[in-house]
Amino acid sequence: MMQKLMVIKMWQSISKNTKIIFIAFGLLIVVLVFSNMYDKYELISHKKALGLIESSKVQKVFVKEPYIYLYLEDKSYKVPKESMDLEKIFNMTVVEYHEDNREQIDTLIFLLLLATMIYIFYSVRASRKAQENLVLREQEESVNGSQQTQYIQAQHSLVNFSDVAGVEGVKEELKEIIDFLKNPQKYREFDISLPKGVLLIGPPGVGKTLIAKAVAGEADVPFFYQSAASFVQIYVGMGAKRVSELFARAKEMAPSIIFIDEIDAVGKSRGGQNNEEREATLNQLLTEMDGFEESSGVMVLAATNKIEVLDDALLRAGRFDRRVHIGLPDFEERAATIELYLRSKRHSLDVEKVSRLTIGFNSAALATLINEAALHALRLHKFKIEDEDVEAVREKVLLGKFKIQNFSEHERRIQALYQSAKAITAAWLEVEFEKIGILASHFVPHHNEILSKTVLENELKVLLAGRIATQNHYAELFSNAKEDIKTAKLLAYQITEEFFMTEGYRSSPNHSEQILLDASDEVATLLSKLDTVLVIVKEYLLDNESITMKQTKALINEVF
Repeated sequence: MMQKLMVIKMWQSISKNTKIIFIAFGLLIVVLVFSNMYDKYELISHKKALGLIESSKVQKVFVKEPYIYLYLEDKSYKVPKESMDLEKIFNMTVVEYHEDNREQIDTLIFLLLLATMIYIFYSVRASRKAQENLVLREQEESVNGSQQTQYIQAQHSLVNFSDVAGVEGVKEELKEIIDFLKNPQKYREFDISLPKGVLLIGPPGVGKTLIAKAVAGEADVPFFYQSAASFVQIYVGMGAKRVSELFARAKEMAPSIIFIDEIDAVGKSRGGQNNEEREATLNQLLTEMDGFEESSGVMVLAATNKIEVLDDALLRAGRFDRRVHIGLPDFEERAATIELYLRSKRHSLDVEKVSRLTIGFNSAALATLINEAALHALRLHKFKIEDEDVEAVREKVLLGKFKIQNFSEHERRIQALYQSAKAITAAWLEVEFEKIGILASHFVPHHNEILSKTVLENELKVLLAGRIATQNHYAELFSNAKEDIKTAKLLAYQITEEFFMTEGYRSSPNHSEQILLDASDEVATLLSKLDTVLVIVKEYLLDNESITMKQTKALINEVF
């Protein structure tokens, strides 16, 4: 009795839709049983069937197209109906006879089952519709001001600087930030204020996000990752609200790091045909960065590969006033990165050879190259990665989803000469630069200061030096000078039209052109004087792919 009551209570506790599903499955099983029950009879011949009937062993006969079913005491048989004369059979012996009415039963069961399935379909659809309406209502409530900060989750990064290779200079710049986050009291006692924001600048794939995670991992502080694109919402005001909640959450868990990836998605210059919601979000970000003290323990890191499009207010002092440039890795940095990716893989690679093969590869491309090489080795049933595996997949990575600037040997020598001319001109004229390489030049801009005409003209000479050197050596002009020439023409225009650095107060269209020509003549004279150094620096770049200002001056001093 108790068991019966328990079963009843369990049945009552099940939802209506679940009950209907159980019933439907039960009906389906019944239909399948009825459909298969006639397949278990042994098929016999007309002659054997007559023999059984004549011997009076048959107890019951059942007719179901296309068979006649014969039931004996211990066994059952079937015989094709068309081979038997029913009237003759029943004249020979008296047996039970039944006509088949199962088709009507099957039809009723099928219709009932179909109706049940239709009911379940519409019930489930109605349930889903109700859930969607509930989600929409919750979103509307959020827009109307309901508190919703559950999506802001702090991460605890497991990445350290040992997991990042090829960016030793960047690590040095960020170690001070890490020390501040680990030992804030030390800085407070000396009334030292560190930057509120650090901007990581570099092309895609150089590891900006990984570096930010490594900073959080080294400092052992909560890490809040947000893509700037996620701030720009459909609903007006939601982006600004999310920014506010992010900073509030970070302050609660200070010391902490906020990392905003691809900040150019929300931080573009205002004015013109801009998105109103994006501008509101940017304004809120600026307000939040102004609103917390340097001693709050919250550090804002951001990444971009388009610093030129960022709003000036975002770059002014007190916001992102420390900028860290991350370029494509040079030869030594690629070698260190490849060693890191091979750390847990069996291989017999010549790392130096692979590094020289991969000029122009960023960190992400190197990771892909090593992974593809490992897959290639596995496909060939090898036990370790070999140089042939790297060479086999290199073109696939070059021409695949990574767009990599990769020079031929002739192009490499042209570019090395071009960049070495810029390096020695900059070092000679005291135009500061962090590093000049075959692939990129990192000049430190000083345009937030009061600059003299001499300083600006020296920058102009550096921009023109590469074109002049390659033209003198090859008696030819090359397309690799296009960006520097554009910048030089703009700078010459600024000298005359914006800064009015001319003899009179009026300028003419020829003034800018004359400044460029005068600078070109002076650079040509300087490079002829430094021709021996130019060759030395070019060979150094071919071997090492990059050179610092200190290294350039050392090579100049060896000659002079």
